[in-house]
Amino acid sequence: MKAPYFWSADLDPKSREAAPLTRLLLTPFAMLYLWALRRKLAKARPEAAPVPVVCIGNLTAGGAGKTPVTEAIRNRIRSAGLRAASLSRGHGGAEPGPLKVDPARHTSRDVGDEPLLLAGSGEAWIGRKRPEAARAMAADGAEIILMDDGHQNPSLKKDLTLIVIDAGAPFGNGHVLPKGPLREKVPEGLARADAVILMGAGPVPPEVTASSLPVLRARLAPLAAPPPGPLVAFAGIGRPQKFFDSLAQAGGNVSDAVPFGDHHPYTKGDVQFLRSLAHDHGARLITTTKDHVRLPLDAQSEILAWPVTAVFEDTAALDAVLAPIFKRAGKP
Repeated sequence: MKAPYFWSADLDPKSREAAPLTRLLLTPFAMLYLWALRRKLAKARPEAAPVPVVCIGNLTAGGAGKTPVTEAIRNRIRSAGLRAASLSRGHGGAEPGPLKVDPARHTSRDVGDEPLLLAGSGEAWIGRKRPEAARAMAADGAEIILMDDGHQNPSLKKDLTLIVIDAGAPFGNGHVLPKGPLREKVPEGLARADAVILMGAGPVPPEVTASSLPVLRARLAPLAAPPPGPLVAFAGIGRPQKFFDSLAQAGGNVSDAVPFGDHHPYTKGDVQFLRSLAHDHGARLITTTKDHVRLPLDAQSEILAWPVTAVFEDTAALDAVLAPIFKRAGKP
């Protein structure tokens, strides 16, 4: 069942007509962005970390499910008896790091939403300078570092790179930022990877097939059924519609849905607007766990969070991909 709203697709005719012109005007900026990235990658001299580094990255600007995948792989490594910790840049946070995230002391405005979310279920660090952060993590006892994002950051040498792709919307319109959602050309990004994690239902993209990389299938699964009664959903993630649809398909009674920009820092004004909307519908507010940590502290207790987890179809295949990392960390 699809939710009864079309915030992203229900564009007015003038907006649809203007889209090609907008893309044309953005072409020079996309070319400049791609030139700068290629130059950065070509000139880089990655620094090796004292412990193995697994990069969990993507080729698009958000929405693929990278953070839940990082959490699931961290849990898998921990179950093998190794101390694994995630490393994020800390997007949206004021702290530069290196810093071990403590949910009891830090907020999303300190360390960013994704590190704070990851710290709720395991060890998480932030560091804008990745090599410096990796050294601090190793000195603290981490045995394997999981980079949540960073495929386009060449400063730290990766021992294994996994690319997360949303099977339902792999590469958007096929253009590079800001003309499209791609962070780089797909073949170039896949050429530096060791495996692909394809999230959700959908065929393997031809570009992935052409790369000959191993493909692991995974999906996001709710940890609980949606709460009963009318719901007003909101989300500020890469693809809010994906959350709204998942909630409705799981049986949630979605009365209305409000999208925000990715990593949106919620204000008291936002919360007041959402409260008013929920009141009009006689509904409760619900959002993602990633959005929930960005809410003002005094609003978190009244707003529901719907948690999901990444589930791999074939854990043996995942273990086979991780085997060289286990070996280097001293775990046969």
